[in-house]
Amino acid sequence: MRRHGPVALRYVLLLVMAVLLVGPFAWQLLTSLKGTAEPIYGPDVTWLPQDPTLGNFAKVAEVIPVWRYIANSAMVATASVLTNCLLGAMAGYALARMRFRGRGAVFAAVLASLVVPFEVIMVNVFLTVRSLGLVDTLLGVLLPGAVSGLSILVMRTAFLALPREVEEAASIDGAGEWARFWKVALPSVRGSLAVVGVFSFLFAWDDFLWPLIVLKNPDNFTLTVGLQYLSGTFTNDQRVVAAGTMIAVLPLMAVFFALQRLFFRGVGEGGVKG
Repeated sequence: MRRHGPVALRYVLLLVMAVLLVGPFAWQLLTSLKGTAEPIYGPDVTWLPQDPTLGNFAKVAEVIPVWRYIANSAMVATASVLTNCLLGAMAGYALARMRFRGRGAVFAAVLASLVVPFEVIMVNVFLTVRSLGLVDTLLGVLLPGAVSGLSILVMRTAFLALPREVEEAASIDGAGEWARFWKVALPSVRGSLAVVGVFSFLFAWDDFLWPLIVLKNPDNFTLTVGLQYLSGTFTNDQRVVAAGTMIAVLPLMAVFFALQRLFFRGVGEGGVKG
């Protein structure tokens, strides 16, 4: 009984956590499928849609140019994945393998960037973007997140975990620093690249505050900024708002499930050596 008690308690805690995490998402999904005749609040609320419909999703497309917003978000998120993977890997490799003056200071600056909230430097970042003439452009949205301290840290940890013998063998064969990085080290940390890619896509796709500040032209809005108009137009129809939320969330889930095997492999790579 002593052994079964803690095990049962763990399962109960896991079940409670699952309900807390999945419950809001499930409620939004079910609400987005309900028709106008079905209540979503009050004592007569129905938990499951009695007559499921996709009409709420069609209403979202009627009110806002949702496909344009999805395309804008996809461009920013895809570019963020590419820049974070490439630049993060290059910086991480340099900090893990190369010897140069000031390496410790650079690494300390990378760590410091992880604890400084973006809101603290947001004004300075905006002034920089404005001076470059990138206000109201998707490039201006991308630039501050083109490479993050987290991406550099993850890749540095992955490269530190690689045996040096592999790179030394390539060096004996005449491979230079760039060849060792591109052809030997980088293919060996694909799991960590997946971790960086997933996080980069999530942060770029889900970002709201920075695109709201930078973008002025509605044609350039990302999805998270464009969806705010649903609340103003359909103030009393939370079914349409829930449908818009699902449109924003489903791509994140699709990317994660597509890369989950590499993602968890990368988590394991990063835990081998700090």
